[in-house]
Amino acid sequence: MSIKVGDIAPEFNLPGTGGRNYSLSEFAGKPLVIAFYPGDDTPVCTKQLNSYNDEFEEFENLDAAVVGISAQDVSSHEAFATKHGFRFPLLSDVDKAVAAAYGTLGPLGFPRRSVFVVGADGRLTYVHRALAGVTYRSVQEITAAIGKS
Repeated sequence: MSIKVGDIAPEFNLPGTGGRNYSLSEFAGKPLVIAFYPGDDTPVCTKQLNSYNDEFEEFENLDAAVVGISAQDVSSHEAFATKHGFRFPLLSDVDKAVAAAYGTLGPLGFPRRSVFVVGADGRLTYVHRALAGVTYRSVQEITAAIGKS
């Protein structure tokens, strides 16, 4: 059964951009947006993460942090993040264990574009798993969900 709104968010500890590991617990006490995306430098993923970066102040105004997670390695993430100037870390889930814990893997084991908001208390306040990865959740939709948590 997939996790849902109200559930405790599964813990993670993953390597990411900036040469360090990131864990869910380090974001405790403030909202966290977790954006699972299929791949670095792909058209929709690039558009999605650039939109979050372009409107990053909207998240900051709500004292929310943002992380992106996909299965590429850290060197791929570093190149992608540097190319676009992302102000949030990209985390590497090469074995897809975190994607599986959040229920974002499709039938063939490919990660689906998904967004989760973890509230300050560690519970999920927003869950969206895309069936097809051609669209993504807007900053306005995500920040509205944060504002309700």
